[in-house]
Amino acid sequence: MAVLLLLQRREQVTAAEVARELEISERTARRDLDALGMAGVPVYSRQGRGGGWRLMGGARTDLSGLTAGEVRALFLVAGPASAATPAVRTALRKLVHALPEPFRAQAEAAAASLVTDPQRWGSSRVEPRPPRFLDELQDAVIRGVQVRLGYVDRDRHETERTVHPLGIVAKGPSWYLVSHTEAGRRTFRIDRVSSADPTGDPVHRPGDFDLAESWRAIADEVERRRTPVEARAVCAPQGIGVLRMGFGDRLVVGGSTTDGRIEVVIRGNDEAILAGELAGLVEWIDVTGPPAVRDHLTSIGKMLVERYAT
Repeated sequence: MAVLLLLQRREQVTAAEVARELEISERTARRDLDALGMAGVPVYSRQGRGGGWRLMGGARTDLSGLTAGEVRALFLVAGPASAATPAVRTALRKLVHALPEPFRAQAEAAAASLVTDPQRWGSSRVEPRPPRFLDELQDAVIRGVQVRLGYVDRDRHETERTVHPLGIVAKGPSWYLVSHTEAGRRTFRIDRVSSADPTGDPVHRPGDFDLAESWRAIADEVERRRTPVEARAVCAPQGIGVLRMGFGDRLVVGGSTTDGRIEVVIRGNDEAILAGELAGLVEWIDVTGPPAVRDHLTSIGKMLVERYAT
């Protein structure tokens, strides 16, 4: 596809030019040009000085009719650049080089507009249907225009503000808009958006902004707020796998102690509940703090002894 776009844009190319533009060898470039002819594209080569590859009679294909919207769709279908394999990233880069100049910026913006985070928030089972204003907001991200956003918060209060859309995140079945606002960077759940009207004014996008890195920081902060209690413990090496299965991202594994055990931190949203989760792991862990979690463990132990001692 990239070779064909180059042919249509330049009318004639050499194998060396194709190789340089698409970062491939001349041998691969010749093979790909030959493959176009075998696929039925009317491409031919002219030998000698000033020669190269041309489309017969200035032939055009349906690719010549790509609109800016279709180019963006092509890059969106390829998936978010942050999650793409090296081969896909290379293919996207080659396509960008081959596109007409006016389309390149929006093609690159489309590839960078979305981050996919497959992990759900806790046990959330949000309806996976794409929210109402998803397409409009992603279009604003790609075109780089501000949006007058109507939003309903968790307390059902509706507000309106102008935001600078920076990216879209798919978190499990939920969708989020990452934006810059007068109050700083903010994240909005798209299923709570009540209106989205582009203003036409350009987005002020920080030069060092990276959507994937920004989302990791946002997700880490949300997790800290959801699980503000931290229990410290030391764990026998053979118990680390059990902790990983039980606590997932709530577990932070540290260094080894002098007796060969491993320091860990386990997060939870309530001291009593976290103590209950840890009580069944006494075979592997020794909780060292905080005192409130240890007190709850003591109470749990006493109740177990009273109920089950013979």
